[in-house]
Amino acid sequence: MTNEADDVQAVARLGKARDAIVTELRKTIVGMDDVIDEMMIAIFARGHCLLVGVPGLAKTLLVSSLAQTMSLSFKRIQFTPDLMPSDITGTELLQEDPETHERKFKFLEGPVFTNLLLADEINRTPPKTQAALLEAMQEKQISSGGVDYKLEEPFFVLATQNPIEQEGTYPLPEAQLDRFLFNVMVKYPSHGEELDIMRSVTSDDEPELKEVVDGASIIEFQHVVRRIPVADHVFEYAAAIVRATRPDQPEAPEFVKKLMAWGAGPRASLNLILAGKARAALRGRCHVATEDIRELCLPILRHRIIPNFAARSEGMTPDTLITRLLEEVPEDEKLYKRKCG
Repeated sequence: MTNEADDVQAVARLGKARDAIVTELRKTIVGMDDVIDEMMIAIFARGHCLLVGVPGLAKTLLVSSLAQTMSLSFKRIQFTPDLMPSDITGTELLQEDPETHERKFKFLEGPVFTNLLLADEINRTPPKTQAALLEAMQEKQISSGGVDYKLEEPFFVLATQNPIEQEGTYPLPEAQLDRFLFNVMVKYPSHGEELDIMRSVTSDDEPELKEVVDGASIIEFQHVVRRIPVADHVFEYAAAIVRATRPDQPEAPEFVKKLMAWGAGPRASLNLILAGKARAALRGRCHVATEDIRELCLPILRHRIIPNFAARSEGMTPDTLITRLLEEVPEDEKLYKRKCG
């Protein structure tokens, strides 16, 4: 059993750990502040990220550097059209005992048996192989030969998608996209950041990253995040946003009914609260504010809503619809507190 004072101290330690991790990452990574923040929120909320960005934006370097500062094992899978499910999860090999000459099947673990897995260009492989990874993400285990093999905790998947060259790809269905906590947009660096990247990468310096936390500490912090209390008015605000994305709901704004084909499901509401807890804890707070919910709406909702043809014909994206929705749904805490009372 833990008491509230212990959790307050643990949250303070987590906030300091976050600052130390960012300091270490700055030795190899320039910019990408929002991406780093969202990745750490996902890790401590026990979620996974889908990153969308063009090649060459240092996504692999970021993940490997994050694994190093967190003392986690790291593996990368390049998804291709000929990749099989067993190439991810592992395979059964028939081996002969040198003494008894008895033949037995032995399970050879695949790259999914790691702490931090980079699934590069997940939309390049057929649905059957995508499903094998997504099942491992959801169940935290894989099954082979009638035996279940648990994945080591903490387990975190970063999947990437290339927004260009969509020919010959297999886009993830909405039900599978929903398994990801965040859909993170990795943007081009600013002018100043690009100059800093050019100077650092073309030099002979090889920075050494220090380990800030380890797997056991991460698991402990994940439990602390879950115990952070959430006020009723924050639950109400999160629910109001998610329910407003559904065009068949009476509380949906008129523009949603006209421009949205499908809204977000209940998993979006759950993820807003869990990610809100992690965001608050990483900032050293023991309470979740409506600000935490609002700031996380884009990465949590952009892959869970579907604009209709009218919206797409006007050039509207999920991000523009979510931004407009946040303007329509009031954030006034007093309003939701009165509703709770």
